[in-house]
Amino acid sequence: MSKATIKDVARVAGVSLKTVSRVINNEPTVKEATRKKVRAVIDDLKYQPDMSARNLRGNKSYAIGLVYDNPNPYYVVDVQEGVLKACREMGYSLQIHPCDAAHDGIVQELCDLVNNSRLAGLVIAPPVSENEAITNALAEHGIHFVRIISASEPPKGKAPCVYVNDRAAARSVAEHLIDHGHTRIAFLSGEEEHLSTPERRAGFKEALKAHGISVDDSLVLPGAYSFDSGFERATKLMERSDRPSAIFGCNDEIAAGALAAVKTSGLTVPGDVAIAGFENSPFSQHSRPPLTTAAQSIGEIARQAMMLLIAEMRPQALAEGEVQTTTAEFVPELIERPSTA
Repeated sequence: MSKATIKDVARVAGVSLKTVSRVINNEPTVKEATRKKVRAVIDDLKYQPDMSARNLRGNKSYAIGLVYDNPNPYYVVDVQEGVLKACREMGYSLQIHPCDAAHDGIVQELCDLVNNSRLAGLVIAPPVSENEAITNALAEHGIHFVRIISASEPPKGKAPCVYVNDRAAARSVAEHLIDHGHTRIAFLSGEEEHLSTPERRAGFKEALKAHGISVDDSLVLPGAYSFDSGFERATKLMERSDRPSAIFGCNDEIAAGALAAVKTSGLTVPGDVAIAGFENSPFSQHSRPPLTTAAQSIGEIARQAMMLLIAEMRPQALAEGEVQTTTAEFVPELIERPSTA
């Protein structure tokens, strides 16, 4: 069976090639009834635009790059799926570009990526997106991009941005532990180059101070966003005579490691030590007991980032009456599970 073409879509829908093109590009000049009819035919024929040919035909590019430097496979997959969903909705192709945010030539690397692959813009994930030296340089080179960052308020700058209010969410998790009677709570941090670490730690400390609990710096431990790091630090905490009654991991992987350490020490969760994480990854869902956490919709965050980028590049793609925005906020929501009951 031959692959459907744009001519096939136009013939079956009874419209012109130009109308099909306008629907694919989400241009607001198309009547809604026509748009629905053409979309239905596209779905029935399983038509996929030829992005490479489309890019070569004119000056406009219909390819987006996703830039990330994050070892967490669950996060990366969710981000990819979210951006890809928006790309398909808006008629763009997607190019994945893992990188080293600390590399001296990262700016030139990203500029070459955009130019050599003829990308219309970039979706940049943490921690690359949280390095102002990188994003400022990209802006100076005239590259369109959208950032996904951790922040408690809208960031400065003209580039579109999705900010995740990790601070508010972490405060909710900490207050949940406090409400269950815990006053000695350990906080296991992630890497400092991720803004999520200081933001979540700040929310944790805010909750303690708001309830009149002094912050014990010996219970606020640096480390990495990994299972092993959580296990190692929690093991040391369990050896203390004044061990904490609760542990808050900066992400679920850390918290899962802490859970294993507590069990290995011969203690129970939550009977002896309550444990909470952050992100609602499979680590929290598959642990025994399942972990209390703060759920962030990574796929939706990434999809929204892509839509902001397109609105910035192509304001004509906005629906009639839709107001263009440059920022969007997401606040992860507390999910209570047996690890803190």
